[in-house]
Amino acid sequence: MSENQPHSSTQISEPSTNGLPWRKLSSIEKPKFPEEATVTFHNICYRVKVKSGFLFCQKAIAKQILKDINGIMRPGLNAILGPTGSGKSSLLDIIAARKDPHGLSGEILINGAPRPANFKCISGYVVQNDVVMGTLTVRENFEFSAALRLPSIVPEQEKKERVNQIIRELGLVKVADSKVGTQFIRGVSGGERKRTNIGMELITDPAVLFLDEPTTGLDASTANAVLLLLKRMSTHGKTIVFSIHQPRFSIFRLFDSLTLLAAGKLLYHGPARNALQYFKSIGYECEPYNNPADFFLDIINGDSTAVTFRRWSSDAASEETIEEVRADKTIAERLAELFSSSLYYKETKAELEKLSLKNKRRMSADFQQITYSTSFLHQLKWVSRRTFKNLIYNPQNSTAQLCITTGLGVVVGVIFSGIKNDSSGIQNRVGALFFLTTNQCLSSVTTIELFVTEKKIFIHEYISGYYRVSAYFFSKIMADLIPMRTLPGIIFTSINYFLIGFKPTIEAFFIMMVTLILVAYTASSMALAIATGQDVVAVANLLISICFVFMIIFSGLLVNLTSIESWIFWLKYFSIPRYGLTALQINEFTGLNFCQNASVTGVNVSCLTSSPFTICTGEEYLKIQGIEVSAWGMWRNYVALLCMTLIFLTIAYLKLRFLKKFS
Repeated sequence: MSENQPHSSTQISEPSTNGLPWRKLSSIEKPKFPEEATVTFHNICYRVKVKSGFLFCQKAIAKQILKDINGIMRPGLNAILGPTGSGKSSLLDIIAARKDPHGLSGEILINGAPRPANFKCISGYVVQNDVVMGTLTVRENFEFSAALRLPSIVPEQEKKERVNQIIRELGLVKVADSKVGTQFIRGVSGGERKRTNIGMELITDPAVLFLDEPTTGLDASTANAVLLLLKRMSTHGKTIVFSIHQPRFSIFRLFDSLTLLAAGKLLYHGPARNALQYFKSIGYECEPYNNPADFFLDIINGDSTAVTFRRWSSDAASEETIEEVRADKTIAERLAELFSSSLYYKETKAELEKLSLKNKRRMSADFQQITYSTSFLHQLKWVSRRTFKNLIYNPQNSTAQLCITTGLGVVVGVIFSGIKNDSSGIQNRVGALFFLTTNQCLSSVTTIELFVTEKKIFIHEYISGYYRVSAYFFSKIMADLIPMRTLPGIIFTSINYFLIGFKPTIEAFFIMMVTLILVAYTASSMALAIATGQDVVAVANLLISICFVFMIIFSGLLVNLTSIESWIFWLKYFSIPRYGLTALQINEFTGLNFCQNASVTGVNVSCLTSSPFTICTGEEYLKIQGIEVSAWGMWRNYVALLCMTLIFLTIAYLKLRFLKKFS
């Protein structure tokens, strides 16, 4: 077979399966999209700006990722193959409308028409690293996808039937009610986890399915099973496009179309079964029993010792060794030139030009449009439900934290128990209140994981049109932040208030509880504002810890705020624990009398004297600390905490809203 053989599709028999025939969703159930789709990409070029240098001497240099890539992806298995850094993942993301359009040129058509603006929402995309909620079962993950991606007009019973169908088709019946698994929870196997990720995208029955390195992290047998599943799906009219690094031969033989990239250049694009014959025609012959995928990568890397490189010129007898070619041009550049003059490339270009003449439209930012199948309230309900389940099913975030809080509350209560109305009572009261306040702040550091650990899941689901940013944000606040910051405040107050012996009134008890809860809300909101958008938990943890250290210094215990120099006095207004400690001290010390009780018990009153002041009442102590004893003196602390909470939450939401959601 020569290079001039007509361009034909691969003929591979369908792998035997025991699954049921793939049922297509009705036009009512799925978004408007063709049953079968042919994806074409025309003159794709992609540049990114890379910073080089150190600190203030950095310069932005444009780096070419892809150059003049053309091709056609028909229904079937369309593989994008290449070594690390070849640009295969970038090409996949560009076709799938998930790449930042800056620096991108060219056009992409679906069945000869411009790609829909919400293409990313109506197509399927399986990322390389799994992005399913590990604390939920396989069925619960599918139900979540169906509830948010299928239109609201679809009855719940039909959604359940769709979920059951996907479970049967993917061979997940036995593990349907098993948790997917996390690093702390034992879950399904790697292959079953990958199939779960694929099933999340199949809920809408997309005509085009994209997969980024679907065999990553899987053993050879499991990887082969996943590709057999994709092959069976492709025989039912689905256009499946995926990037892959180095597949085994049993996987390679399933490919219908092969796109070979190196250094951002196109080395081959056409039927996978004709690739070996094409390379043989230009001087590269695969050795017997060698894996074609390994053979191609060896050629690109210059490691193939059994072949010679033939210069295409009028003198067909002149040949050069690989080492000689390296001195002239890189192997990738030379192979790209050879393919650009091949019949495969000319036929592809001719077909693409016919389509391009009918549809002159450049790619622009409108491909970032997100459309939703459900309302805000519907999204809020389902995301909140999943968030709450994740909280309950994850003992590291719920049970363990509450147990630690309870144990710490008992220890603190025992240490400060039995406070008296004397000088030691003043010190113990302030110490206990200071600890309770600062503990609420420091324990809120765990909030940084609220958006950091789920960042990849959020970005993928948002781009795919699962939910709005606002629905996700408010669901996390209501179903995760509020419960986990409210319960510790209730537990600490219930254990410590009576064990320590604070003022025995119901009003003071509930004021303390509300104050500790509000301090926790404010500190958690600040942690969210700092951590949202961060990729590394340790960096966010460091920034938040530094902020809390300075806040604690200005809380009113470690230093008397009335003695601080005026040029740094303003820093106290940013101290969260200061507002909490001030409110708690007003609540506790107002109405206390130390001298009267000391005289009755025979304690020397002079021990309560701090020249030139004599502390006989709680109001006198508050005055020494510069705390105003009045109704507004108490309430302005709550107003300040509420305002800070709203400001920090607004910052967190804006950071989440404008978070870079493209690779």
